[in-house]
Amino acid sequence: MQYVDGFIVPVPKKNLTAYRALARKAGKIWREHGALDYRECVAEDVKMGKQTSFPRSVKRKPNETVVLSWIVYKSRAHRDRVNAKVMKDPRLTGMIDPKALPFDGKRMIYGGFETLVKL
Repeated sequence: MQYVDGFIVPVPKKNLTAYRALARKAGKIWREHGALDYRECVAEDVKMGKQTSFPRSVKRKPNETVVLSWIVYKSRAHRDRVNAKVMKDPRLTGMIDPKALPFDGKRMIYGGFETLVKL
């Protein structure tokens, strides 16, 4: 079964254009190094829940939106190989500086997931 890295991040609405540019560049790099799929999705029908929700999970501020992202790999081992190559790619140099990011990386939620069901 495939392996997925998932991310949820708050992005200031005024930074969405910059975020999209960063995501396109990052996606191209991940795909070139072997990722099977790369998606970045902006919240469209995401409400603030009373106890839990995507906005609550990242402590979304009024001027922000939520982006849900995922990268698909063949397996955990494949993910580890791809990410090792990606992290050495010189095109990522400016993209990993927290001060240069168009979002607050401290509030990003991420993790690796084994596929449970694929239809």
